[in-house]
Amino acid sequence: MISIADVNAMSPRAFIEAFGDVAEHSPWVAREADASRPFASREALVRHFETAIRAANRDARLALLRAHPDLATRAKLTDDSTKEQAGAGLNTLTAEEFARFTDLNTRYKQRFGFPFIFAVKGATKHMILDSFTARVGNDAEVEFETALQQVCRIFRFRIEDRVSP
Repeated sequence: MISIADVNAMSPRAFIEAFGDVAEHSPWVAREADASRPFASREALVRHFETAIRAANRDARLALLRAHPDLATRAKLTDDSTKEQAGAGLNTLTAEEFARFTDLNTRYKQRFGFPFIFAVKGATKHMILDSFTARVGNDAEVEFETALQQVCRIFRFRIEDRVSP
């Protein structure tokens, strides 16, 4: 883990290298957050990542959502996503559970135009499936906001894993 002092001492390039992946395949979030340095604390760093997302236009936020992988997919994932999904048991699904995730992923993407996003750290596959089932029926605007909240939870967990309090 690195200290907030070390984060603040990084060059912009080093900052992007260290944090450009916390918002899935969207280093622009780290570039925007970098402009707010120095950070008073790890919590301030997290808040500036969220501010970067909230300040972005809708197209950029939609692209961020679309950059996330389907849950329980067999596709190649980032190292962080692989670890997080394995921690939730998504790498050990039964054939029936995998079929259910596949069906929900398809229905969700058809309805909303982006993948289902859930910060899986600390969750079980059953909790994720329950949320998936409930959220696939949401209003489009409610779900867009819910997905952004989940993205913020994901990068919070990732930053907390890298930066000491």
